[in-house]
Amino acid sequence: MTDIRSVVAAERAELADVLAGLQPEDWDRATLCDGWRVRELVAHVTLPYRMSLPRFVAGMVRAGGRFNRYADRQARRDAVELTPAQLVECLRQNLNHPWKPPGGGYEGALSHDVIHGLDVTVALGIDRQVPTERLRIVFDAMRPRHAKYFGVDLTDVQLQATDLTWTYGTGTPLTGTAQDLLLVLSGRSLPPNHLSGRDADRFTAGVTR
Repeated sequence: MTDIRSVVAAERAELADVLAGLQPEDWDRATLCDGWRVRELVAHVTLPYRMSLPRFVAGMVRAGGRFNRYADRQARRDAVELTPAQLVECLRQNLNHPWKPPGGGYEGALSHDVIHGLDVTVALGIDRQVPTERLRIVFDAMRPRHAKYFGVDLTDVQLQATDLTWTYGTGTPLTGTAQDLLLVLSGRSLPPNHLSGRDADRFTAGVTR
């Protein structure tokens, strides 16, 4: 039986290693998360480890109860106040932190870390492959509401992974590695040459649709 918390800790540790190896200028490069550089994204990833419940509630009230607005404001504020070294150290010190997204369990925590890690590595062209067993856990926990949350229109599109046995949806095949297709499901636009199929341009950054 998989020890999900050990899997989460391993993903965080590997992400911390990747971040520790970045050059200073890399922290100001754009990620796949629209509007966030690496520093804002890592500030967001580490937010649950640093934010008390009263401060979170107060921030949500100021954001009118809209989580995405609150998360963006807080990430930008923290990205100014915390150095890259502090953000990496925060991640390293919280490999076993018990945070879980509401209703998502530890599988949701793993998904959160995997997706945001890919937001960095894919955007920066870092050839890091998420272990297959972790991707399977994320996919097994995936429900239609996840794609709906990110606003992804997969009408008449079937995602087909090229590196493991996994499909999602029905329609014309859109192929790519499992981790690239996870990003598609998460509403990201990928760099060129990551996807193949009739609809590849719809999910590729910089392509006129």
